Amino acid sequence: MGEIRPCVVAFSALMSPPSTAVVYDHHGPPDTVTKIIQLPPVEIKANDVCVKMLAAPINPSDINQIQGVYPVKPQLPTVGGREGAGVVHSVGSAIRDLSPGDLVMVSPPSAGTWQTHVVKDKVFWHKLDKDTPAEYAATVTINPLTALRMIEDFVDLKSGDAVVQNGATSMVGQCVIQLAKLRGIRTINIIRDRPGSDEAKDKLKKLGADEVYTESQLDVKNFKSLLGNVPEPALGFNCVGGNAASLVLKFLRQGGTMVTYGGMAKKPITVSTSSFIFKGLSLKGFYLQNWLDLDRNEECRKMIDYLLGLIREGKLTYDMELAPFSEFHTALDKSLGKLGSQRKQVIKFKF
Repeated sequence: MGEIRPCVVAFSALMSPPSTAVVYDHHGPPDTVTKIIQLPPVEIKANDVCVKMLAAPINPSDINQIQGVYPVKPQLPTVGGREGAGVVHSVGSAIRDLSPGDLVMVSPPSAGTWQTHVVKDKVFWHKLDKDTPAEYAATVTINPLTALRMIEDFVDLKSGDAVVQNGATSMVGQCVIQLAKLRGIRTINIIRDRPGSDEAKDKLKKLGADEVYTESQLDVKNFKSLLGNVPEPALGFNCVGGNAASLVLKFLRQGGTMVTYGGMAKKPITVSTSSFIFKGLSLKGFYLQNWLDLDRNEECRKMIDYLLGLIREGKLTYDMELAPFSEFHTALDKSLGKLGSQRKQVIKFKF
């Protein structure tokens, strides 16, 4: 009788499909340092989930990361993008609560969403109601969540109170208007002087804005007379800086607070001494990543579910332009402002 040898069975590792991705290997102008390449399959480990992406936005923070000026710097080379949503393609052997076909979003935001297939540990995926529009799931965390947290975190606002904001046509601005209205809070909104400002005013009014003014309309001595029956706001939001921030400050009531969450004009905020001494104003800042870094993943997901519920009910909406992945660099040019003022660009993946 011959020698008996143990039977060895070779198990092949579970692999993802190859992925098409937007990659950069050094910092610089996003339109020159990014390239679309094919990435090979990667192993799907026991706790990993492979997701076929449906949508991913181009956020200002994504652009800043590529430029190398954002506080969060992923190791290079890397795939761009930090927000996105898709459907589960396959799961690792230890996954029990996700199955192929489930709709999921990246939560918390993390690098690598500008590609056709993403493999990440299950802790980065949040399962969603299948009725959720993918483009909203892909964009709900950074901008709408910023709007929600700023309304709730700085001043104890009551129904009948008011807030004032610049950059009102931005995604955050649109969300502030609608979330405030749901709480009975009035909004005073400041927009830039530009062609189409009348149309922009009408659009914001349809979202629920109480007052909308261009910056030049506020170039009067007693512009508070423009408020009508809207009370002086207790809270202001600034994402522009420069003169637009000064206008927010002028609207605030005694003891009011202005929260800065951006600086699109790239100009400093100038505050008069009297604003501090006689008016008692407070200036604060908000950076969503700092809030997310406080290990609030479960709390964050509950708020995301709340926001997506409003979206499904038709109570929260915002402007986006869906761009095919094949036209990524055109969408990037729009995001960079090279083609004039544009809506939020959201990459749509096609399979």
